Amino acid sequence: MRQTYRILPVYSGDVSGVCSALYELGGMVVMHDPSGCNSTYNTHDETRWYDHDSLIFLSGLCEPDAIMGNDDKFIDDVIRAAAACSPAFIALCNSPVPYLTGTDFAGISAVIEVRTGIPVFYVPTNGMHDYISGAGMAWERLARKWFGEDKNRPAHAGSCPGAPKVSVLGMTPLDFAAAGCGDALQKVLREGGFAAGPVWAMGSSLREIEKTPSADVNLVVSASGLPLAKYLHRRFGTPWTAGLPLPGHTGGVFRSIEEAVDSGSCGCAYMRDLPEGSCACTAPEVIVIGEPVSACSIAYVCESKGLTTRVIAATEGSEDLIRPGDLVCRGEEETENALSGLCRPGTRVLADPMYERICPAGTDFIPIPHLAFSGRVYRSRFMNLFEAETARGIFG
Repeated sequence: MRQTYRILPVYSGDVSGVCSALYELGGMVVMHDPSGCNSTYNTHDETRWYDHDSLIFLSGLCEPDAIMGNDDKFIDDVIRAAAACSPAFIALCNSPVPYLTGTDFAGISAVIEVRTGIPVFYVPTNGMHDYISGAGMAWERLARKWFGEDKNRPAHAGSCPGAPKVSVLGMTPLDFAAAGCGDALQKVLREGGFAAGPVWAMGSSLREIEKTPSADVNLVVSASGLPLAKYLHRRFGTPWTAGLPLPGHTGGVFRSIEEAVDSGSCGCAYMRDLPEGSCACTAPEVIVIGEPVSACSIAYVCESKGLTTRVIAATEGSEDLIRPGDLVCRGEEETENALSGLCRPGTRVLADPMYERICPAGTDFIPIPHLAFSGRVYRSRFMNLFEAETARGIFG
């Protein structure tokens, strides 16, 4: 019963991650799924839907077609929609039913690409993983379609004349739901002396995304950007660093970017200059729960103020991005047990407001709403972590 949820919601699913990752890039996303689920992928998990639409379709899978197959109907429907909408690409996604029946999406993608002349790729979702998994696969599959397979890696060129160009990987409203997050991050990078490259994939068009190989370094701002960062490193030799340049504490990220440009090294900015054993404290003063890059970056700021911290990473793709001594918890029971063991009266816990319900009595809870976890419940309280006023509210 370890995967039973009594109190907490689950994180947004992998198909929602695909839709969010590709939302602004001018492609067409098609879920092979029963009718009625589109509202979950868009109106519930996508804040941009209120301002502008995107080509996101459902196949309207019915029970007879699920049992018998009928791939021709699915193929013809996709081709008709593509003829009417002229997308830049077509991404096909799996839902649990066709996943269980073994639908040949690779073959279907090849047929549609031949018949339409439009690039088609398959994102192997199945509705059983979280948004980090879906968004990460979507960006990597798109990059492979656009830039080719990861071979013929050139040698890293080192530092170039002028401001180093930084591309941002892993930004969607599921992690950065407050208005203006993308612009604020770009401003922080420019003020740090860097040339701002494209953002995967919020605020940048597909034409801008195509310029990613010219970047000197890729900045990973959420776990969903890591598969793409690793692909770009293999394919073009572009180094990556992970972390959020939070106001007043940008130095670690900036130094990590400069080091990556100079040496071609990859790693996490928030693992720089950590006091030995600080992340393994059994009674930390601060606990941060959530997506690993954001959580570890917040913890890094707290460490710089002399506080002991522990991160509880709650999403997929966390293992390569947490600090030594931090925890990865899967599900409500693991997280609740971890909090019970770590929390003392007065322990400060920073997390989505929903987590307060499983925190031990006496903790000092600081809410940081997360769209991918609590949805639109706290929409009026979404925070732009790259604004100085927000940082003062969290860290004092």
